[in-house]
Amino acid sequence: MENQIAKMQKELSLLKWYAVILTFTFIASGLLAFKKSGMQHFEEISAERINIVEKNGALRMVISNKSRSPEVLAYGKGFTPPIPGGTRPGLIFFNDEGTENGGLVFMGGKDSTGKYSATGHLSFDQYNQNQVLYLQYADSNGEQSTGLHIDDWQTSPPFWQWRAAYKKAQTLPDGSEKEALLKKLMEPKNGQKAYAQRVFVGKDEEKTAMVILADRMGKPRLKLLVDSNGVAKLNFLDQNGKVTYSLPK
Repeated sequence: MENQIAKMQKELSLLKWYAVILTFTFIASGLLAFKKSGMQHFEEISAERINIVEKNGALRMVISNKSRSPEVLAYGKGFTPPIPGGTRPGLIFFNDEGTENGGLVFMGGKDSTGKYSATGHLSFDQYNQNQVLYLQYADSNGEQSTGLHIDDWQTSPPFWQWRAAYKKAQTLPDGSEKEALLKKLMEPKNGQKAYAQRVFVGKDEEKTAMVILADRMGKPRLKLLVDSNGVAKLNFLDQNGKVTYSLPK
């Protein structure tokens, strides 16, 4: 009897070891298969923020809600003074050097008075500068502007340096020195602004569809318009905004 019990205990011990080895083999095989494929399938994921990174950990895109949206980065570091996060739900893009270079942002809702505002914005930034191509829908309680914008931006200094200088100039006491410095920052070269809107294709708050072409100073020089009543017009303007020629006459 004792021999039988000892034999059963030995067999039970072997079964336990077999179960342990089999379990570890199964886990290792699963991990190896996951590592080999590099993919998993999920039917649904809920997340407040997802960072898309390169193999070296470099940030390339952030998908987030409003509160966890990132601050604006240049070479992986925040601006000075900063443009904080927590304000823009959507997608933010980063270039190879960790500098923000565009994004897709959307929001909308009513305030405590019952008035609403809504925005949709897809933008692409010039290298080390601000946005130069963007689609935007802006609606302030029924006053809508929607369209494609193409802007000019200077090539230097980098946007964050220019912005820091402009912010600093704004803190100066009112007077001729402040005005001269702000003007110099806005127009660093004669006849060429730091940035200017050159093209707009869209519609304004009065439901007028339009194509506007501007010069390097951002002054409209040609307007193709179709108003809310269907009346079409083509206007040529001088640098002061005066219509010099119009079709139909």
